[in-house]
Amino acid sequence: MDVRKQASGLLESLADRLGVGAGSIAIGSLCVVAAGLAGWWAFATPTPPPVEDVLPRVDGAGPLVTPPADPAPTTIVVHVDGAVLRPGVHELEAGARVVDAIEAAAGLTPEADRSRLNLAAPVADGQRVWVPVEGEDEPAIEPVTGGAIEPAGSQGGGIVNLNSADQAALETLPGVGPSIAAAILQHREREGPFERVEDLLEVAGIGPSRLAQLEPLVSV
Repeated sequence: MDVRKQASGLLESLADRLGVGAGSIAIGSLCVVAAGLAGWWAFATPTPPPVEDVLPRVDGAGPLVTPPADPAPTTIVVHVDGAVLRPGVHELEAGARVVDAIEAAAGLTPEADRSRLNLAAPVADGQRVWVPVEGEDEPAIEPVTGGAIEPAGSQGGGIVNLNSADQAALETLPGVGPSIAAAILQHREREGPFERVEDLLEVAGIGPSRLAQLEPLVSV
């Protein structure tokens, strides 16, 4: 209680000296205390680092660039075989159809069985497009061994003899279906044994391109 009286007396004495009221002295004291607390808080609270100092950085590196995706191929390669004028491997535009593959092979032969073709079907890269002769069955796809196609009719590396092979053996040859095999047998019975492999050109349904395909696989 004595302390309060002493403080009150000091405040009144100071007010008389300064020529102001005791209330003004009290308000001014509070302002000084508030300013002191604000200054202490400002210096005591650490300033957050700039954003660029927080984010990871790679010295000397330029802006990150996303590599472009590989463009889609614009061309495909297909194998057109069978009853076409120019069988073989042909390059087509991506998205091509069977009709485009046949046009690349110079069109169909007169013996082609058009009723078994879907000209609107799409073709894919590496596909084989087979055009059968009327009444001919499509040969089975040869198995793939060691990254290469094992030729049909090789019979484990053997050669088909044109003068002794029967219908079944002839049909194991690539591109030789029942009708062509029968034509080979009929030619052999009518004209006698084949003297040369090239005599196959006299058989209906066998042209130069098919002969080139058969030559490594047959003998006389």
